[in-house]
Formats: sequence, C-alpha cells, structure tokens
Amino acid sequence: MLRFTLLVSAAALALSACGEEPAPAEPTESVPAEDAAAEAAPEAGGEPAPADPEPSDDRTPGEIALADDPDWPPFEETSAEITEEDFHYWIRVLADDRFEGRAPGTETGEASAQWIADNLERMGVQPGGTDGWFQPVPLIEATLDQERSSMEIAIDGTPMGLQIGRDSVFWTENPEELVTVENSELVFVGYGVNAPEYGWNDYEGVDVTGKTVVILVNDPGFANPDDEDFFNGPAMTYYGRWTYKYEEAARQGAAGAIIVHQTEPASYGWDVVASSWTGPQFTLQREGELELVPVQGWIQLDVARTLFEAVGLDFDEQADAAASAGFEAVTMEGAEMSAELHTALDYLSSNNVVGVIEGTERPDEYLILTAHWDHIGTRLNFASDDDIYNGAVDNASGSAAVLEMMEAIARTEPLERSVMAIFVTAEEQGLLGSAWYAENPTVPLSSIVGGFNFDAMLPVGRTEDIVVIGYGSSEMEDILQEVVESQGRYLSPDPAPEGGFFYRSDHISFARRGVPMLYAKDGSVHVEHGASYVEQRATAYRVNAYHAPADQYNPDWDMSGLVENTETALEVVRRLGNSEDWPNWYEGNEFRSTRDAMMQD
Repeated sequence: MLRFTLLVSAAALALSACGEEPAPAEPTESVPAEDAAAEAAPEAGGEPAPADPEPSDDRTPGEIALADDPDWPPFEETSAEITEEDFHYWIRVLADDRFEGRAPGTETGEASAQWIADNLERMGVQPGGTDGWFQPVPLIEATLDQERSSMEIAIDGTPMGLQIGRDSVFWTENPEELVTVENSELVFVGYGVNAPEYGWNDYEGVDVTGKTVVILVNDPGFANPDDEDFFNGPAMTYYGRWTYKYEEAARQGAAGAIIVHQTEPASYGWDVVASSWTGPQFTLQREGELELVPVQGWIQLDVARTLFEAVGLDFDEQADAAASAGFEAVTMEGAEMSAELHTALDYLSSNNVVGVIEGTERPDEYLILTAHWDHIGTRLNFASDDDIYNGAVDNASGSAAVLEMMEAIARTEPLERSVMAIFVTAEEQGLLGSAWYAENPTVPLSSIVGGFNFDAMLPVGRTEDIVVIGYGSSEMEDILQEVVESQGRYLSPDPAPEGGFFYRSDHISFARRGVPMLYAKDGSVHVEHGASYVEQRATAYRVNAYHAPADQYNPDWDMSGLVENTETALEVVRRLGNSEDWPNWYEGNEFRSTRDAMMQD
C-alpha cells in the first residue's frame, strides 16, 4: 500500500470539477448599511437594482452532498445472512464519488467512517472506542522541502553528488521542522537483522551510535532459498521489511539508515521507491521520547556499487558474506553521511471505528475483525478528468466483509466470546490506524484470542481454494483448514512469499505485538474457468485499477466468491468464539516469543 497521499484543497477540487478557473471578483469598497439599502432600493418608476451575486461556495461536491442532500448517505435494510446483494450495497455506497475516495482527516472521508458506525448501531452492535464508536488517531502530514533539503555521502571529503529521485530518496520521521546530521560514519551491517530465534545478529560486536548504517533489503533467507528453516527460506520474514530495518537501526542508536534497493529482493522497482517516498508522508503523533532514526533513506544499486568500490569493497562479495553465518559488520572507511532536512508539519486527526458484540460466557476474551475504511482520496489527475480514487476493491470490499460478519453475529446467536470489529484509518499512509490501535488498545492485547484481516477482496466469483497470505504462520490456519475441507475446498499458500505481502496490511500491527492473525485472500483457481481466469483478473486489476481512479464499483461484479469466503471466515470465528482454545503462532515464527511472553504476564 502507498506510504503517502496527496490531499488537494477544496478550491482545487472545485476547479477540477468545473474545468475552468473562475474569473476573480472585482474589488469592492465597504458601504455603510443605510447607504447600501438606499443603493439597493429601486428608484421610483425604475428597474430594481440587480441582486447581489450568490456567495461563492468552495466546498467540494462531496461536502455539498453531505450538507444539502437529505438522502445521502443512504441507509437500506440488509440481511442477517451474508448475501451478494448486501456486498453490492456496501461497496457501492463506500466507493461512491460523494465520499471522495475516503481520505483520512477530510470531511467526506470521516463521513464514511461515521456511516459505518451508524450501520453498526443499526445492527445492534455496541460502541467500543474511546469516544463512543471512535478511537481518534492523531496524525502528522510531513512534507520535505526538497529545494532546501539534502542528504549527501562524501568519500574522503568529496561528495558523491547524489540527486534525490534519481540516485536516492530520504526523509525523517522525527516530528521536527529541521533535522541535521553531520559527518556520520558509514557502516555496512548486512541485512541489519537482530533475530535471536535464528541465532543471528548483524550488529554484534559493533557500536553504531551516531553512525549511518547501510543495509540490504529483504532477509538472509532470500539468498538461501533452498533452506526453508533458515529465515523461512525464500518467504520474507518481518526482518526483511524496510520498516523493521529502520526500527532496528533506531534501537541501535544510529543517526542514519540507508537501504540499498534491489528489485528482486524488494519485489518492486526503483520507481515505486522514488514515488512512494517523495511528497507528503504521514506519521503518528506520539508523546514522550521517540526511538527513531533521524535520517532514513534508500539508494540505487548502482550508487551502492560505486560507494563500495570507492571505499575498497566489492558490493557483491559483501552481499554474499552478509547472507552467511558469522557475518561481521564492516566500517566503510572514509565514507560519511551529512544531511539537512527541512520539513513542513501539518497536524490532523482521523478515527478508527470500533464495535463490539459481547460474548455470553467469556465476554473478556475477544476475536477481532479488521479492515481499513480509508483510501487515497483525491489527487490531481493529468490522465483524465477523474480525480477521485474510489477504492472499491481497496478496501470497500474488506469493510463490507466485516460489516456482513458483524451483522450475521449480532442478528443471530451471539458467541460465548466477544467479537470486536476494528475499521482502521490511514492504512494507505503506512498502516497508521492499526499501529495506533495496537499501541493504544481498547482491551488488553492478551485478551485477544486471534483475528481475521480483510483487505482488497477481488470479486472474481467462486474458487476451489482460499489463498493464505503468510501461509504457515499460526495455528489459526488449522481451524481454517478444517472449515475449508468441510466445504470441499483447500488452502493455497501465498504464490509470491518473497514479496512479504503478509507484512503489508493491518494485521501485521497486531502480529508484531503477538496477536495471532489470519490474512486469507481470494482463491486462485476459479470453479469454472480455472487458474488463468483469476490470474488475468488479478493482473488487470493490479495494472489498471490498483491505487487508481479505475478502482470503482461495478454492478456487474460476481460477488459469489466474496460471499463464500466471508462465510468461511465467519465459521472460523464461530468455532473459535464458542471454544476455549487459544491458538498461537507456530514454533519458529518470529512472533511466537512475543505471544508467549504476553500470555505469561
């Protein structure tokens, strides 16, 4: 998901809707009230003076609809069962132009969150937030001033001449308008991993306090794909995610952390890095002393090769060594990083929506259902007149699944355990809403039995299987396996585990804190048209509609697969909700020790 969103002003939205810039109003002088009345009154036998022009309305079309249309948003009766008709309704409304792409912190975006809360109330669900239905999420929109900012690497005092976008990208998560680092020594720390369960520590024997670490993307398992017990082989672990790299560098006291981009282990090209890490970035407003790396960045592979050669190192040799046991960090003699970052900070707030169905026997034990309600909002779009990123698949579909499950439970027989729905905000800005909830939970995380995450469910029809992203992670898969087999279907593993997609949606915010989570997606083999049909549909969505205005609701969509997969998830929740089982992560999973420690407290 994208790390940033570009929010345009109401005035810009009005211009994009009209297509022409309105002529500026003529300046007027102030006139006393009695004189104004006299001027406005018609002379005897004369024509009435022309009426004053209507005051300008700089509201967006969505804001006007919210204020002036009593029938928007609609509230229709939905079924206690999971149905295709309900899925069409939820997605059609959430992806409507009048919600303007559901951007966090905007009037129309927050109105979509309110609509979700209103529907939960209609179903008989109880509010579970810190403010009624809501858990406020304080955000910071940080925009780097590229003209005034710089990050440079110098070799023996001679700058390499890095250009932002072409050679490097950089930013800071520190909520400060000015961040500076001077002459910070560079240290190559391999994959930058400290993983006790694998007996691996790239920082062992080196003090990087105040220094800048240079890091490889992914984890050592990627370079050892034949050994599936070594960092899960080709399947990325959390240690391979760029987020982890910066977190660990901060724990080690580094002043800077620079990741070397390589397309294959990253699973995306440099264009994704360059576009995602330039422009406005969102972070959470946190209190207290923050553990953050002052300067975070990426460099192109060719830049890294030049850098290594300049300090007498061979990049390929060092990368190979970094994937082998016994690797030791290498000081890059003569190389220093200096940076001066000027950042404009804008403080805003959004909301997670939280609803609870209380359990009949063990109400203090919870199963959670998560989906992000937000999308990208609106952007200036030079390719067409459509500047609204509706997010029908991403993620009106997942929100619809959670609404369907909550209604099915609330309007039939309650479970012995409580069920909590968490519709999180700011997923598109870096999983921020789920991160905030996991850091500030409304119930103890140790009371959460496990959870299901729903994100971007593609309406391709019924399939023979269900794909589990992060396959082989937790014992919740055992229950899912039983349910799926009872339906005559089967589980399929993530087809591209090296891409680390398990770490790119909201469930990971809970997983990192130990809560077992399932992220099961659409199937891969259509019951009638086979695997190629699903692959073609998925590719078409990814190429044409993902994070684009084309992600719009289509009334011709076949929702039968979404219904079947949501019924499957509901059955898993019912079985767990009426049992005393506490599933854990599988032995050897990177989150197992966190869960074990949590449950012992």
